[in-house]
Amino acid sequence: MATAEVAFPSRQRLIGVLARGREPQLAGLGVLLIASSALPLAGPQLLRAFIDHAAQGRSVSFLAGIAAAFLGVSLAHQALSVVVGYVSTHLAWVATNALREEVARHALDLDLSFHDGHSPGELIERTDGDVTALSTFMSSFVVQVAGSALTLLGVLVVVLLEDWRIGLGMFGFVLIAALTLGKFRDFAVPRATVRREASARLFGEIEERLTGADDLRANGGGAYAVRKFQQALAFFIRASIRASMATRTMWVITAAVFAVGGVLSLAAGTLLFQAGAISLGTVYLLFRYTSLVRDPLEQISEQQQIAQEAIAGFARVQQLLDERPTVRDNGTKTLPAGPLSVTLDQVSFAYHSGTNVLHSINLDLQPGKVLGLVGRTGSGKTTLTRLLLRLLDPTEGAVRVGDLDLRNVQLESLRQRVALVTQDVQLFGANVRDNLTLFGAHRADDDRLVELLDDLGLGQWFRALPDGLDTMLGPDGAGVSAGEAQLVAFARVFLRDPGLVVLDEATSRLDPLSEERIERAIDNLLDGRTAIVIAHRLGTLHRADEIVVLDHGRIVEHGPRQALVDTRASRFAGLLATASGQQDSEGVLR
Repeated sequence: MATAEVAFPSRQRLIGVLARGREPQLAGLGVLLIASSALPLAGPQLLRAFIDHAAQGRSVSFLAGIAAAFLGVSLAHQALSVVVGYVSTHLAWVATNALREEVARHALDLDLSFHDGHSPGELIERTDGDVTALSTFMSSFVVQVAGSALTLLGVLVVVLLEDWRIGLGMFGFVLIAALTLGKFRDFAVPRATVRREASARLFGEIEERLTGADDLRANGGGAYAVRKFQQALAFFIRASIRASMATRTMWVITAAVFAVGGVLSLAAGTLLFQAGAISLGTVYLLFRYTSLVRDPLEQISEQQQIAQEAIAGFARVQQLLDERPTVRDNGTKTLPAGPLSVTLDQVSFAYHSGTNVLHSINLDLQPGKVLGLVGRTGSGKTTLTRLLLRLLDPTEGAVRVGDLDLRNVQLESLRQRVALVTQDVQLFGANVRDNLTLFGAHRADDDRLVELLDDLGLGQWFRALPDGLDTMLGPDGAGVSAGEAQLVAFARVFLRDPGLVVLDEATSRLDPLSEERIERAIDNLLDGRTAIVIAHRLGTLHRADEIVVLDHGRIVEHGPRQALVDTRASRFAGLLATASGQQDSEGVLR
């Protein structure tokens, strides 16, 4: 019961996304389905009239008129089927594209812990592959089954009017067939779900191996990668075989039911004809209507695999939408202009393991000051920056920026006023303009972009581009050096004009020439702004006003940079001495 209550909102949300704003089109599709389902009922009636009138010796011209009417009905049915197919496919793709957007947006809003446990390849398969299964379901299964159900209902009514005995018999057959299909309806769904999961796992495996292709080849890990791929592929093949066998089993069961029903229907019609209760044309009519009953049920059977894939995809999309981020955008306040203060008040944080990685952190950074944050790997530096960007919320205490608790601040305002630059810059397979403005997220005209590139020392690089701001960059910034990519990241920050900047190892992987340009850019970036600089290369902290040393999630030292440098017994001075290889730490920083 609890599970159903949790899943229900997502099911409503899915249906709402699929149907939103498309009610008139869906109503029109319903009318077309009714017309398309009714036309097959007219054909057997015309053929009965043709047979009976031919047996009575009517003229050729009269029979030709009936044949022409039958041909017209058949052509109209085919034309209407094409229209229904087009409209249903169009609606299905429009609706599921909206769902793709909804699912992708929801996935992007989920916590980092969720993304740490799910590879990009898996999420791509869940966002696109599972939704595609729903699209196929809507455009094929729903239309065919809905149309078949309407035709089936029409056949039962007409046959009941023709002969109540055969009508009741046909109704009984349909009831037995429906119960059989209902009993085995979910027989193959678990196997189809496993197949969808195996597909997602395979895509995730491919994505991960392709991402690490250079390291794998350089370190002789190719055989391992191939073996892991083969294991994922083998699991997918086994899951596909089991799902296919389940579908085949369903087909055999339903085919047996149809065969028995067809024999009984033909026998009943023959007996009534021999008794003189019905005409020869009516025998054909009943036989044809029996075929019309059989056809919808066979279509339902043949569409089982699509239904199974769709149900599995529906469940997985619903499961993804059921995931809830712990960081909610419930704030109503906006951060003030200018440099921002930073206050950490008894801040602790623990991941899902329950073990604190930050312990009762207290920190007060005044506006316009630069704080250097140092500590060994695993000391909590990255977690602290994620709290400042509200990618995480503290499990205890409060994080305040600009004297506002971040939980009360709109995320849009936070993302605009707090900026992060890391050593791993993400460039996209798009033009330079879109890479600078992040596809229009940061508004600026072309003149401003060119001016900014000149100010950052990228003027020569920019003027060598063949198409200027319209020059396309390769995927992941192919063709752009690490230094140039880092300066592009700084340009993005300048366009936002934040009040707080967090630099996380921004110069750690650069050559001396690139680092010199980055250092000049950092000086400009930090002018008039509050900054937190994380650095393993301690010599880059010469611009810091204060230093915080973290160790196992605790602040073990905090003070003015120069005072800590001058205090030989301080932890910071010890770290400098170690890092400089016994060189004079003061000489390094002064």
